[in-house]
Amino acid sequence: MITRTVSKNPRTTQGDLVNDLQRAGTKVTKATISNTLRRQGLKSCSARRVPLLKQVHVQARLKFAREHLDDPEEDWENVIWSDETKIELFGKNSTRRVWRRNNAELHPKNTIPTVKHGGGNIMLWGCFSAKGPGRLIRVKERMNGAMYREMFSDNLLPSARALKMKRGWVFQHDNDPKHTARATKEWLRKKHFKVLEWPSQSPDLNPIENVWRELKVRVAQRQPQNITALEEICMEEWAKIPATCGSRGEETSL
Repeated sequence: MITRTVSKNPRTTQGDLVNDLQRAGTKVTKATISNTLRRQGLKSCSARRVPLLKQVHVQARLKFAREHLDDPEEDWENVIWSDETKIELFGKNSTRRVWRRNNAELHPKNTIPTVKHGGGNIMLWGCFSAKGPGRLIRVKERMNGAMYREMFSDNLLPSARALKMKRGWVFQHDNDPKHTARATKEWLRKKHFKVLEWPSQSPDLNPIENVWRELKVRVAQRQPQNITALEEICMEEWAKIPATCGSRGEETSL
């Protein structure tokens, strides 16, 4: 019964199982339930967060995967991937586990400083290719289409030159409205950019997510104390990230 119940509903808690069994006339402890499920190869894990997908998104992602299934590796090496991300000061990315002795929980080395509302955050735009990180910039204002197109000239093209991208390199960005605006598409067309067609609701398909994760871990380990330090540390750690970081595979949900 226990295994059958959690197979049907993985979100069933141990408390739910204890109560269900008690109503059926069987008294068991949570430890017994846990041991039983472990013997069946089931363990309690945090549910993975994935994009909310409608059927149209599923079909678009499958279409994308099938179209690129047999692409040679050198094609992907010719792509510059881009994205924006938010990094918080004293936020959820901070280190949460420490090794400490009894009664040392309040020692400064064993605590994480917190302030109301997380202490603020910064928004970053970055890009990278198989050859390594491109430029990383802080976006200090709400970016609109005009600012986004200006960023191409100021940051994307210099990144392509610094990374020594081959002629005909491909640019990837998601379907944010400022990315898909008519003026942006026209600018890209006039500049002869090749743009990778991208399925909506697919941040998990973008390998730059691995780079963002690496950056946030590195920044959290250095524990910046203010927004200025947060920005400086982000820039320093971004420059240290190896080219192989973006290739670390993650499961995706098609």
